[in-house]
Amino acid sequence: MKIWYSLIITVVLFTVFSCNSKADKKEENSIKTVEKIPELKLTIDSTRVAAFYESYPKLSKFKSDVTSLYQKNKSTQLWQDNKGVVEFGNTLFNQYKNLDQEGLKANFPYSEQLNLVFDNNAAKKLSKEDTDLLLSNLYYYYAEKVYGGFDEKTVISLEWLLPRKKFNYQVLSDSIFKKSTILDDKKRKMFSQYYKLRDALKEYREIEKKGGWKTIEMGDDFKSLKLGDSSNVIAQIRERLFVTKDLKEDTKSAVCDTVLIKAMKNYELRHGYAPKNIILAEHINDLNIPVSDRIKTIIANMERCRWIDPELEKGKKYIEVNIPEFKLYLIEDGKIAFTSPVVVGKAMTKTVIFSGMMNNIVFSPYWNVPPSIIAKEIKPGMAKDKNYLQKKNLEWNNGAVRQLPGKNNSLGLVKFLFPNSSNIYLHDTPSKSLFERESRAFSHGCVRVAKPRELAIELLKTDPSWNPARIDKAMHAGKESWYTLKKKVPVYIGYFTAWVDREGQLNFYKDIYQRDESLLKLLTEE
Repeated sequence: MKIWYSLIITVVLFTVFSCNSKADKKEENSIKTVEKIPELKLTIDSTRVAAFYESYPKLSKFKSDVTSLYQKNKSTQLWQDNKGVVEFGNTLFNQYKNLDQEGLKANFPYSEQLNLVFDNNAAKKLSKEDTDLLLSNLYYYYAEKVYGGFDEKTVISLEWLLPRKKFNYQVLSDSIFKKSTILDDKKRKMFSQYYKLRDALKEYREIEKKGGWKTIEMGDDFKSLKLGDSSNVIAQIRERLFVTKDLKEDTKSAVCDTVLIKAMKNYELRHGYAPKNIILAEHINDLNIPVSDRIKTIIANMERCRWIDPELEKGKKYIEVNIPEFKLYLIEDGKIAFTSPVVVGKAMTKTVIFSGMMNNIVFSPYWNVPPSIIAKEIKPGMAKDKNYLQKKNLEWNNGAVRQLPGKNNSLGLVKFLFPNSSNIYLHDTPSKSLFERESRAFSHGCVRVAKPRELAIELLKTDPSWNPARIDKAMHAGKESWYTLKKKVPVYIGYFTAWVDREGQLNFYKDIYQRDESLLKLLTEE
């Protein structure tokens, strides 16, 4: 019995070792087979690149960059190895397919050929050289759309004269080949507002997927609603405010209570209205703007963010003015140090979107009347009244007209200069009542500041010789005096109709110069 038992064990052990030996040999053969697969080595020189663009002419604007890219990388493949498209190639394609998250359309000129590259079941395949070149062009296409936006010529045609962001796509491509996830990490490359608006876009698209918000039916006889009023309109307003989180809970109540008034005030603030204790028809009309329109506004402003250099935000001290918001901000060390309502240019005399370096503050200034105003207003006034100049506190000065310093001077008691070809500056004004308006587009193009004294104090607080008392004296001296800033302060005048503030609230402002429509039209055509 022991002999048979020993024999059985011997047979089993022999079988096991025999099987293991075969498995080892099989694995060894498999390893040897893998080792025999030759490393992919393509030649993509300038001749091959030129031939590619013969077949893909719609991508020719990237030819110079693509040629340089391959020359820099020894004229060999960038996006493939012997197993196929490498990780960062797949990352790029996935990012391209999700361009809608960036508020853009995924309309690569040769999308059909591109899809073949990533379709494992495709009967027809591109050559490996064309595959590599197509992905290189996809990279430049993606980088241009997401990081750069419209070209400088197009941006200038939209009357946007702020300095453009300079972005080196070649440097980014070098980074991609080292770290494939870098395409997901845009936060170091874009103006921070871009990411905030992108998050808002995602949120509003979720609202749209759920059906948006219902139109509030208020009837032709609607006038207003106040605390204590009861109406079925109130229940509709509650539902609407709950959708955009202005109201934390929808109680379905048809009575206007303090909770609703508070929520409505928050909505008004976010949409450029002065908060009120009553709900007006214009507020309900604003509530009824479809979510699809709000999404378009967000997308338009995301595009504007692509044009802004993110280095701007790193400035230690600067002034920014948002024209549609009618507001000025003084930023110091990344925080808001001062704000003021402003009056901007009328539709016919728009305030220019540009930047400059503030170098002077002028107290008790003269106002040198522009030739256009002399022709359109002053000369006709003089023709009707021989005492016109005296009544307006004006005088001839070397063939021109200027207004004498004083409280009735059109520039008020102080102006802030940042030299520019458009002759735009910040200044005080005797017309203080205009700051009480919600919409404040009344000037000839310059920016009138509601709190000029406070702005002067903020700008001069580092100079101990200029305390508030001295500033007041200079403003009321009746004699012009100039102060040269020891360090120039950048001034940025921009145009954003959607903006996420520092508290994380999404704000919408009226498109007072009708700039969104032309921008959205271009984005649609892209």
